[in-house]
Amino acid sequence: MLLTLSTTHRPATDLGYLLRKNPARPQSFELTFGKAHVFYPEAGDERCSVALLVEVDPIGLVRKRRGPGGEGGLLDQYVNDRPYAASSFLSVAIAEVFGSALSGTECKDRPGLAETPLPLSVQIPALPCRAGGEDFLRQLFEPLGYRVTATRLPLDAQFPEWGESSHFRVELAATLPLHQFLSHLYVLVPVLDNDKHYWVGDDEVAKLLRHGEGWLATHPEREAITRRYLKHQRSLVTEALAQLVDESDPEPDETAAAQVQEEEAVERVLSLNEQRLGTVLAALRASGAPSVLDLGCGEGRLLQLLLKERQFTRIVGVDVSHRVLEMAAEKLHYDRLPTLQKERLRLLHGSLMYRDERLAGFDAAAVVEVIEHLDPPRLAAFERVLFECARPATVVLTTPNSEYNVKWPTLPAGKFRHRDHRFEWTRAEFQEWAQGVASRFGYTVRFLPVGPEDAAVGSPTQMGIFERSQP
Repeated sequence: MLLTLSTTHRPATDLGYLLRKNPARPQSFELTFGKAHVFYPEAGDERCSVALLVEVDPIGLVRKRRGPGGEGGLLDQYVNDRPYAASSFLSVAIAEVFGSALSGTECKDRPGLAETPLPLSVQIPALPCRAGGEDFLRQLFEPLGYRVTATRLPLDAQFPEWGESSHFRVELAATLPLHQFLSHLYVLVPVLDNDKHYWVGDDEVAKLLRHGEGWLATHPEREAITRRYLKHQRSLVTEALAQLVDESDPEPDETAAAQVQEEEAVERVLSLNEQRLGTVLAALRASGAPSVLDLGCGEGRLLQLLLKERQFTRIVGVDVSHRVLEMAAEKLHYDRLPTLQKERLRLLHGSLMYRDERLAGFDAAAVVEVIEHLDPPRLAAFERVLFECARPATVVLTTPNSEYNVKWPTLPAGKFRHRDHRFEWTRAEFQEWAQGVASRFGYTVRFLPVGPEDAAVGSPTQMGIFERSQP
């Protein structure tokens, strides 16, 4: 099995320092199940790639076993995909060969490099995606900020009539510290394979928690990851999930309620929310869209305004919090709406991290004060969900302008408007992000201020109106 890891960080040969492997010298390592070889197909200042080639001895593995699973057992112990497709063998090789890089150990020759986000990509020629296929592959990696390219492999290229296999040629790309990148591979490759070549005991829980630190507790698929990584052993899964729950963020319901209160306390003096919703409504009205998504609809204040406009014949509000959707239904008096009004409106519980067929086919989408609550890796997944998969003709998106924060007398210097904000962008940062998204997904974007505009620091809220380019 083969894994090729590349970077365009400059100088790209810094990858050798992180991995503790000299690009000029191929190396081989003995493993309990075979050998691992490390070599560099390319090593220059602009691009560097390292290959990890793992040779598995499946016959030797079977012969070393004792009991019913030993030599003379079932044929599939000898004839299988284990020597060729990425699996737990590859994870063990990563830990054995790249252990220092996996643990994030600093390199004395390159201080600070271990925690520096690097543009990284990995190519795996044969990755089994059992029970879930490409969709599950994307559900694992896209919430972590990866761009996923997957090509399904045939069972046998010489006999196409045999059909397709459950294996994919995969490329994963992200900008992350190398140790995080390797930790994701270490955990998720066996999860995709849905198997391990060794006995899973109590120590596997510790491994999972160690390598999942900082990302697994909040991953939308943490339960599926935990079950598969621990080979569906109920007691181990229960133990691991209990510890992960303790590490995870507060419940979405609690976070959403606090979010509304804190943001309103800061912005109340300007009635900024009313100005923001009015501006968003005007932009949606000008788009001519009859069907509208309100992504992260909260308590339904924009939905109220949309219902008053005859132009909008199909309105859907989406939120991750059950409680907030209940509050929206109460505010909208949903149970008492006239039949024709109720037919125009629908409230959906859903995550903006995953492709959702229910979000496709809309003319416009509103994303009001949502993106700043997303970690950068989740923001990348959201971009694809909205602009590539749902792909409405118009997207109206607002986010705070951090430059304006100096105008709030109640906001301490250097603080965000709400403690759940993961970032707050300047006007230049927002425009750079929005123009990048528009370019990648085939949109144009223009920008409008929202709220009173200051000559030096701009307006408190910034808005981007994305319009899908004609095919």
